Amino acid sequence: MKVACVGGGPAGLYLSILLKLRDPSHDITVYERDPAGSTYGWGVTYWRGLLDKLHEHDPESARAIGDASVSWNHGVAHVGDSATRHPGDEGFGIGRHKLLDILADRARQLGVRLEFEHGITDAGALADADLVVAADGVNSALREQHTEHFGASLRAGRNQYIWLGTTKVFDAFTFGFKETEHGWIWCYGYGYSRDHSTCVVECAPETWSGLGLDRANEADGLALLEKIFGDLLDGHPLIGRSAADGAAQWLNFRTLTNRTWHRGNLVLLGDAAHTTHYSIGAGTTLALEDALALDEALHTHPELPAALAAYEERRKSELLAIQSAARYSAQWYENLPRYIRLPPARMFALLGQRHSPLLPYVPPQLYYGIDRAAGRLEALRRFKRWLGPKLARTAQTRVLASRTGEEAEVSGKQSGHGR
Repeated sequence: MKVACVGGGPAGLYLSILLKLRDPSHDITVYERDPAGSTYGWGVTYWRGLLDKLHEHDPESARAIGDASVSWNHGVAHVGDSATRHPGDEGFGIGRHKLLDILADRARQLGVRLEFEHGITDAGALADADLVVAADGVNSALREQHTEHFGASLRAGRNQYIWLGTTKVFDAFTFGFKETEHGWIWCYGYGYSRDHSTCVVECAPETWSGLGLDRANEADGLALLEKIFGDLLDGHPLIGRSAADGAAQWLNFRTLTNRTWHRGNLVLLGDAAHTTHYSIGAGTTLALEDALALDEALHTHPELPAALAAYEERRKSELLAIQSAARYSAQWYENLPRYIRLPPARMFALLGQRHSPLLPYVPPQLYYGIDRAAGRLEALRRFKRWLGPKLARTAQTRVLASRTGEEAEVSGKQSGHGR
């Protein structure tokens, strides 16, 4: 099979590795618009479950990824001048640049061609390929060629955030919440190498504008954030990635869904197909799991249409729970004042429960009590496990149905204008 993969991120590179391992005779080219080594971003997170899956499918690249990662098994929350630490599942951080280097080297070793500085915006340029994989991100040019067919829906979150690096090495996954005269601002910090960490800063739009971050250039904005989070950073600087005009890269997170993931021999992978809010740290994991699922579908179903349909059906089903969790996680932060005045230990406990579909509908103190009781009473624990997913599925179905209705309404209006 001749495969053209557009986008040299983790999803596209890992898919090329998996396909070559299945059948070395596959003719695979990965096209990346940017130069080699010019990736954006700092560190990415993943969990033990992903590393185990990678070991099952390609032990060589999995060992290299594990060796290049740092790990933690605690979470720390700083709320004002108070702090609380709790044990948690083992998490890992790795530099995005390092991850891509490992995957690119492994792909080359297996015979995959990597074409850097070679952007593809028209699938017609790949007419001789049996399979075209759109792994070109949330702004996928290949998807946008057929926007009505794929039915992409983008929804921007309310809060502002910025992705930064720092030379402060956090020994745990660290949350820092600081109150200012314009409202709360907070950060998520985690190590990804022996000398660097990622630091994501987030706040409500009123706080963002009140602090002047909407008008500050990158240097001034970083200086202000270093002052606000000074005790967490221990005097270490924050490192930005400014635009060409020196502006800071503040964004609203955009949640992407698609009505369908394939068209003919074109299939969506990773962020081109879906995004989930960064607060659950699942983006890289989901991209690699997409690659695993597509590889398996292509192996199981000899006919391409059946393979792509099976891949889409499986991944959409698997993503329902995590998309719901991501939506509730984002809403938790958008409604931070509801929780931030709790005693730090209780606030941290509800921070860990922010994926719950029950939490928005139960007073925080009451939810905390129920959650504690559920830990002791098996019947209540079973009821909570049953009710939570049921509410999550119902809410997610309503969200998808409302989006379908909105798309139909827009389509009807467009048809009316056409007449």
